[in-house]
Amino acid sequence: MSTEPPPGSGQQPPEDDPFRKQPPPGQGSGSPYDQSYGNQPPPYGGGGGDPYGGGSYPTDPLAGMPPLAESGRRTLARIIDLILVGIVVWLLTWAFGVHEYDVNSDHVSYAKSLGQSLTAAVLYIGYDTVMMAKSGQTLGKKWLGLRVANLDNGSTPSVQTNLIRAAVLWIPFAFCCACIWTAICGGWSFFDKPYKQGLHDKAAKTVVVSTR
Repeated sequence: MSTEPPPGSGQQPPEDDPFRKQPPPGQGSGSPYDQSYGNQPPPYGGGGGDPYGGGSYPTDPLAGMPPLAESGRRTLARIIDLILVGIVVWLLTWAFGVHEYDVNSDHVSYAKSLGQSLTAAVLYIGYDTVMMAKSGQTLGKKWLGLRVANLDNGSTPSVQTNLIRAAVLWIPFAFCCACIWTAICGGWSFFDKPYKQGLHDKAAKTVVVSTR
């Protein structure tokens, strides 16, 4: 079968990526998603092309990919990841004495607060970037049957793409507005149409799909 990406895709997905979506009819076959959708119309409507101007496919970019993940399940997966990495952050900051605040006779050490924020940002960004560069999944996403995919071709996002996605999500979370930013950035997927993207997905041009 042909392994060349469609003209105008602007990138070369890895040849061994099992998550690459099926090119339009007549341009090859073999995607694991063919068994689910075959030649049926895309589940999210036709037409429109790549919303980011990449021109990867002449039809809906989601054609040939699994269904978009439910926002509620995405939120639960994110909570799981928050807890897992949060435990590591707490242990490290406790071990090195950089708790959020160290109050002593009305004195608050903001240097320690900054140290914890920096530790949290590095660990959360590193966790998301490394885990998802391998399979498009963090532990939370894997356990709940979710995966992050490039919108234009369905492949697993690159390290650079995952780094952008993680930085947009976690830098504001760690340094200034944790609860508010998380609610806005991740909660955006509850209202976004047609791709259910969070703000970090929009920055990285990714979507989250269901694997089961």
